[in-house]
Amino acid sequence: MMSTQPFRLEDLMDILEDKAGLPASDRTADASLTFTEIGLDSLAFLALQATLESRYGFELPDESLQNATFREIVDAVNERLEKVKA
Repeated sequence: MMSTQPFRLEDLMDILEDKAGLPASDRTADASLTFTEIGLDSLAFLALQATLESRYGFELPDESLQNATFREIVDAVNERLEKVKA
């Protein structure tokens, strides 16, 4: 049986709204979108990284995920969380 992921798209949207200035009206449930597609830039990605580091103790790799879809980012965060727990 698959466990539910500890980090979800909703968590990502919360961080982007709280820390990266994403307007609440621009939140999305479409995990196939990217930062640029919802009007965010590299500073938003840096804000996400800083929040993940302070909250969970790790950063996402800089370049590889900056143009990733939200699904890829959520998967990467969950992958890191699994490694941290192990």
